[in-house]
Amino acid sequence: MLPLATTDLFVDEAQYWQWGQELDWGYYSKPPLIGWVLRAVTDLAGSDGPFWVRLPGAIFHAAAAVLIIGVARRYADPVSAAFCGIAYLTMPAIGVGSLLISTDTILLPFWAASVWLYLRLTDGRSALAAALLGLCLGLGFLGKYAAIYFPLCAALGALFIPASRIAARDAAIAAAVFAAVAAPNIVWNLQNDLITVAHTADNVGWIKKPGLALNDSGMLHFFGSQFMVMGPLLFASFLLAGVWTVARGDWQARWLVWMSAPILAIVTTQALLSKAYANWAVTAYVAAILLTVPWLWRRSRRLLWAALGVNLVLALALPVAVTQATRWRVGGDLVFERYTGRAELSEHVLSAAAAAGLTDIVAVERQVLADLFYTARDRDVTIFSLPPAGRPKNFYAQQHPYPTGRSTPSLFVRMDGGVLPCADAAEELGRWTPGPGAYDGRMVRVYRLPPSCLAAGGGA
Repeated sequence: MLPLATTDLFVDEAQYWQWGQELDWGYYSKPPLIGWVLRAVTDLAGSDGPFWVRLPGAIFHAAAAVLIIGVARRYADPVSAAFCGIAYLTMPAIGVGSLLISTDTILLPFWAASVWLYLRLTDGRSALAAALLGLCLGLGFLGKYAAIYFPLCAALGALFIPASRIAARDAAIAAAVFAAVAAPNIVWNLQNDLITVAHTADNVGWIKKPGLALNDSGMLHFFGSQFMVMGPLLFASFLLAGVWTVARGDWQARWLVWMSAPILAIVTTQALLSKAYANWAVTAYVAAILLTVPWLWRRSRRLLWAALGVNLVLALALPVAVTQATRWRVGGDLVFERYTGRAELSEHVLSAAAAAGLTDIVAVERQVLADLFYTARDRDVTIFSLPPAGRPKNFYAQQHPYPTGRSTPSLFVRMDGGVLPCADAAEELGRWTPGPGAYDGRMVRVYRLPPSCLAAGGGA
């Protein structure tokens, strides 16, 4: 259904595409692999259309499913192993991740491969498997820093389950290869004032706050959201399987608990201390699927059918829904409100610039900048962020601030009552209220501003 989707690229998706246009070893908020992947796919396709930007999502998740089946065949019969792959693909979070592009999607195949390779090393020493484990973990790290959960969980598993320990030589090889793969991104961070670390600290929140204010409702909301990440019946079954396995399971099943439960515990604690988004614990669900599906296959196949049936309905509904993104409503609001109206706003801004004879466009909000860069990719315009006051708060403020030395006026996009540099020198060119979608109800104003006003900065 991707070719028929009527959703615009979301803020993050458009930003990841832009990263692919500016290949580097790191970016403001994330490691670089997603940008590299999107650049490779769009160059091979000869198109930067939304379909091609999102296509890697379906490919990477299919690869993860195949790897999960391979892992499951080590300790489960072929039928339940196949159902592990089906269960993974029909998880609601994976259904969404196959229709959008995200760093989770890039990480998960490498995580699944790492699970397979680690278990291979529990059979006996292998320098090749150890090197491949380090490579997969390193590439996963370049996809999303959540890959660091893997060695943490594996270490806890090895501490409590002697049978899951791998040879010290193999662990050293894997660590060395991982360090070599991750090193360029680490160096990039050091050369860029640890900007990604600072952004991560901003997201974590409680690190920079004096004292602790517990967020009980946030914790409950995060934990409740996991029923929709894995699927309601499947997540409930995972909780039951985990408790049963700790008491009675074999070492491989207990190791899978250690490869999932600590991640959920860490992110749930993060939600209690500050906030956590539903997808922040998604790496837990590779092991969760590998634990839960064979457990249900042996003990309650009816519950397995029911869990897969519920998830399958959701998985089939999502692709249909994205083809109706500009039509389907709940309570008067578009179901996919956040994914529509973005390109329309950019086109309106670009038309205003063309009508005024301006080729420089300046904005402040990250979401506006992200779609402007994407929508204007084939236009003869230059997009800038208003220079920040202090540390940049987003990729565009870091990499594309309005520079000194420009000699022509610019079109400045002001959302609602946002900042307006040199208000006395600003000439308003138009205003409008966007229609249904991400900017519904907001007031947009565009101005002609002289370059001296913009170079002074003062933005976010």
